[in-house]
Amino acid sequence: MTTVDRQAIAGELEACRRQLHELLASAGAADLRRRSNGTRWTNEQLLFHMVFGFLVVRTLLPLVRLMGSLPAPVGKGFAGLLDSARRPFHVVNYWGSCIGARVFGAPRMGRLCDRVVGALCRSLDLRSARSLERGMPFPTSWDPYFTPYMTLADVYRYPSLHFEHHRRQLTLSAGGAS
Repeated sequence: MTTVDRQAIAGELEACRRQLHELLASAGAADLRRRSNGTRWTNEQLLFHMVFGFLVVRTLLPLVRLMGSLPAPVGKGFAGLLDSARRPFHVVNYWGSCIGARVFGAPRMGRLCDRVVGALCRSLDLRSARSLERGMPFPTSWDPYFTPYMTLADVYRYPSLHFEHHRRQLTLSAGGAS
């Protein structure tokens, strides 16, 4: 059994939270409306999608804990079922970020991220070493950072990878043009 570095995971989550605030503070209205690089989203929609990655993890944690306690064939079957639903997932993922950006807007996104990262860090502190090593099969067609099997510790790390991937797709100007 490998030791999970909780401080490193919490540090990554916190670094993303701080960076989101920096991005939001420097982005002007024109920046937020501009198309991102390599997605169909605007920068504002992509920023919400980045926050949404943290929200998804908060929802996934109980599922991973449950599936990690069931026989392996159950998890494999469930991951296969989710993989077969990839098209509707991608449609909901796209439109959810479009709508989420409208509902939350840039100012509220930062507060939402603060709350969810805080909750993730508190949750991480409560998990036993054994529970962090348990995992389940994942639907790899849903996200490039989902691997065929992910432990609970891997799931806690996921939003930082997702955040960094999409941060590179933002097209914000250096001065935050209005």
